[in-house]
Amino acid sequence: MLTDVFREITPLTPNDCFTIFSRKKKDFNFPLHMHEEMELNMIINAAGTKRIVGDHIEEIGEFELVLVGPNLPHGWFNHNCNSDSINEVTIQFNADILADNFLRKTQLTYMRKMFEASRRGLLFSQQTIKELYPRILSLNKKNGFDSVLELFSILNDLSVSRNARVLSDTTFSKEHYAPDSRRLDRVFNYMNSNFEKDISLADVAKIANMTEASFSRFIKLHTGQTFTDKLNDIRLGNVVRMLIDTSHSIAEIAYKCGYNNLANFNKIFKARKGLTPKEFKKNYTGHRVFI
Repeated sequence: MLTDVFREITPLTPNDCFTIFSRKKKDFNFPLHMHEEMELNMIINAAGTKRIVGDHIEEIGEFELVLVGPNLPHGWFNHNCNSDSINEVTIQFNADILADNFLRKTQLTYMRKMFEASRRGLLFSQQTIKELYPRILSLNKKNGFDSVLELFSILNDLSVSRNARVLSDTTFSKEHYAPDSRRLDRVFNYMNSNFEKDISLADVAKIANMTEASFSRFIKLHTGQTFTDKLNDIRLGNVVRMLIDTSHSIAEIAYKCGYNNLANFNKIFKARKGLTPKEFKKNYTGHRVFI
């Protein structure tokens, strides 16, 4: 459990479709936090600010638009930002703003996929921001049903936009896999339950009742990842949780998460995160708040 990340109680009530905050500010002073609601956060004129979303850490540019899913730790911090005229718009809404059975309709496929991706944080392209930021800035000028329609329209445009980037390698709530295949469900359940062990392609192909070559094509088709990539995602997700939540040494954590070669583990971690495990822990815990 992430007991040391501030759990925010947002002002969104069961009677609200969404809440919106638009503000000018000189710095960022809210701690690393998480909440049940989804959040669309747009930041303008804050180059050099450090963004943390899940296990991803990055310095942002002039324009920033991120969709954060439920219970995903996130925060923005001054870091190298020297601006004294930051413009931030935050829109919060419940994940069930569109009922699940409604989201499953064909016409809402892209919206559903965007909501699923938001569980790891979704960064939109600079082109998308430039196209939509006037509408986001003026959303608080609309009222009633018109405001809800405009929010849905903005979300729809975001869902079909190009070059959005998933940020975190893992979610911080229970994983949800798209129900494309019961075979994948069985495989992922096995990998999540046994990630600390030596798992081979032959092992998971057998669980899926397929040949190794067939399963390699199958997992690539359904997830866009190779078996090795997916296994590393699962292992590194658990590594990150242990780096954040425990006092174990990095070597202990690597071993507990299925990495028996420390040098190889450090290489894989840095390739994925852009930081060594030690640097990641230092960067992340510098913004922890104990409650």
